Amino acid sequence: MLRDYLKLHFIVLLWGFTAILGKLLTVPPVELVFWRTLLAATGLAALLGARGLPWRVSMGQAGRLLAVGALVAAHWITFFLAARLSSVSVCLAGLATLALWTSLLEPLLLWRRVRGYEVGLGLITMVGLYLVSQAELDQLLGLGVAVVSAGLSALFSVLNSKLIKTHPPLRLTFYEMAGACLSVVLFFPVYSRYFTQGRGLQLAWHGYDWLWLGLLAGVCTVYAFSTSVELMKRLSPFAVNLTVNLEPVYGIVLAVLVFGSKERMATGFYWGTLLIVISVLIHPLVARWAKDKEPVVVNLTP
Repeated sequence: MLRDYLKLHFIVLLWGFTAILGKLLTVPPVELVFWRTLLAATGLAALLGARGLPWRVSMGQAGRLLAVGALVAAHWITFFLAARLSSVSVCLAGLATLALWTSLLEPLLLWRRVRGYEVGLGLITMVGLYLVSQAELDQLLGLGVAVVSAGLSALFSVLNSKLIKTHPPLRLTFYEMAGACLSVVLFFPVYSRYFTQGRGLQLAWHGYDWLWLGLLAGVCTVYAFSTSVELMKRLSPFAVNLTVNLEPVYGIVLAVLVFGSKERMATGFYWGTLLIVISVLIHPLVARWAKDKEPVVVNLTP
């Protein structure tokens, strides 16, 4: 059990490292997502084949999975763009609003009632976000893009909560990575014409890009996901979700270690980030408490 928990924290550490890799890579965000999803889809296809798992689905199901993959691509593009427009720490502070977005989108998409404690935690998150924005006024654009990225992440996470009931996790992720890659390829003509300032696509790797991309696609995506799926068979969803919420904390600490003084922020940033992280960490605790307080309904009809 201890080994499983240590492995889970290592995976969350890897996910927190992705923003740093996005900052180290010279490939622009759109081309970066193309390479990440292409390499990840190839790795997942090899993993499905090695384990002898079925991968065929109906045309309708494939269409839905590929469409969710397009959302994944949009999330990753905005995520890496936010890391380029601001510091890694500010990017991760904006991404920590994922729980707030989820609390807003779940009632709309899954037709469940609004939970009072989620509204309260959402207000705490908003106060934290305000403190971060006031402390780092010169990085507001990156913070805003990171918040949008968190919203896209929440959207595909809510949609995935329905799809995972009918698709094995590895097959689901393979199709979503393929859909993400395909959507970026379809976006290339518009992107190269209107968003590259005449430079065209920049798909070439430079310097250590091959190493950073290998870590990003192979270690932070294929390995981390397949291992997390395996751990979910032995660890409770509560323990997994609580640990995953530490991703912004690990990421900010790693960013300070890697980039040094470039990642040191004003005091208000850390107070704001602390409020956001606290709201994220106590969410599963409050949710569990609220569930335990729900009255038990006994159905006496045959």
